[in-house]
Amino acid sequence: MKRLPGATDGDETDSDHADPEGQAGARHVPVLLPRVLDLLEPALAGRPAVVVDATLGMGGHSAALLAAHPQLTLVGLDRDPQALELAGRRLTAHADRVHLVHAVYDEIADVLGELGLPRVDGILFDLGVSSLQLDADERGFSYSRDSDLDMRMDPTTGPTAADVLNTYAVPDLARILREYGEERFAGRIASAVARRRAERPFTRSAELVELLYAAVPAASRRTGGHPAKRTFQALRIEVNRELEALRAALPAALGSLAVGGRMVVLAYHSLEDRMVKRELAARAASRTPVDLPVELPGHGPELRLLVRGAESATEDEITDNPRAASVRLRAAERVREAA
Repeated sequence: MKRLPGATDGDETDSDHADPEGQAGARHVPVLLPRVLDLLEPALAGRPAVVVDATLGMGGHSAALLAAHPQLTLVGLDRDPQALELAGRRLTAHADRVHLVHAVYDEIADVLGELGLPRVDGILFDLGVSSLQLDADERGFSYSRDSDLDMRMDPTTGPTAADVLNTYAVPDLARILREYGEERFAGRIASAVARRRAERPFTRSAELVELLYAAVPAASRRTGGHPAKRTFQALRIEVNRELEALRAALPAALGSLAVGGRMVVLAYHSLEDRMVKRELAARAASRTPVDLPVELPGHGPELRLLVRGAESATEDEITDNPRAASVRLRAAERVREAA
């Protein structure tokens, strides 16, 4: 498989779910695993608790949670059928305590309703693209290897990255690159895409990378990282409606969390992290007017924040797992039911 110039797999930092079968498994370390276990433990330990891994991946975090808590029931969600299959193999020893569901995380309330689980004790989101997806050449997530421009986390449904490039109007494509990729040269790239697709449609990632090298000024390439990184991120987010799904998933997940339950979120870029920060901060604040001397009934905080700001990976963890470099962890505990 052809490798493209100027990129390494380490540049493509995102979620790093486990791969027990394939090549990714040889180097996989679940991101911030000890910290995730530590934060969830008070809500899960010593009783028949329920935890939702909303982004199961290959099941690295889930396997550790099940091993640590013998009475735990785990609900694992993933939109990727291949991930579900491999995670199922990994979790075979705990099969009687596991429910694996092919679903996007914004479907969490429906999934729990179908399972008869109105409240859960723990929820984990490990956002972003998984090692399985990034390392699979045919999936098209990596700009370092030539492949079909697919980028679907669920390859059984929905438009591909090639569809976006070949059919979106130039203003819409520029907006996606600007908003989802935080790309300074969004308009310039969108116009270049339109000129190129008028000659022949995009089908391969190498074609897009070549265009981006030409469209992004040389000075920016020298200081701003690989010129394809932001565009590939933007296309992936659009294809998989990641931010739209997360915007709906966060309140649904928090609404399913029992009092005393905890939620941990690992985000890998600023758009996700800001969304998580706003949702948790709003629910951790009192709704009593600031000029009143006492808390009004039902107006107190719903959540207690468990970490100060957002936690990052340590230097040692980044050395062991370069894809942890951009992670930001936030966590909260439900302290009362919503009004």
